[in-house]
Amino acid sequence: MDTPNAFDILKLENQLCFPLYAASREVTKKYTAHLDELGLTYTQYVTMMVLWEKKSLNVKELGECLYLDSGTLTPLLKTMEQKGLITRERSTQDERVLIVSVTKKGMALRERAVSIPGKVAACVNLTDEEATELHRLLHKILGDISD
Repeated sequence: MDTPNAFDILKLENQLCFPLYAASREVTKKYTAHLDELGLTYTQYVTMMVLWEKKSLNVKELGECLYLDSGTLTPLLKTMEQKGLITRERSTQDERVLIVSVTKKGMALRERAVSIPGKVAACVNLTDEEATELHRLLHKILGDISD
């Protein structure tokens, strides 16, 4: 016979995964209006963030930065290339390796995007200290899961 609390572990309110999932969706939604002005989806935006920093890297490295597989990245990158934001070229050292680079048009978009993180942060009611701690904890989770 089950005790009254035997299935408490299955209550949604007791799950860590659900508030992570829901918070991620809600914060991502806050980006939508700002990103629509740039003609980017959220996934394209985070891809551009990596490319603004790195300028050029291969698809495997890009996927590792974004926690995305090549099956997800390929259509995303094709669309971004069609928009003129990136180029995709085969490596001269290894033809199997596809190099993704940001274009001048893609770099110019960075100027228009620079205010977005602050606008979204203003929608999230955390102190600077809380935001720093949450960032640390989320990266700890990502590091532990990725190992």
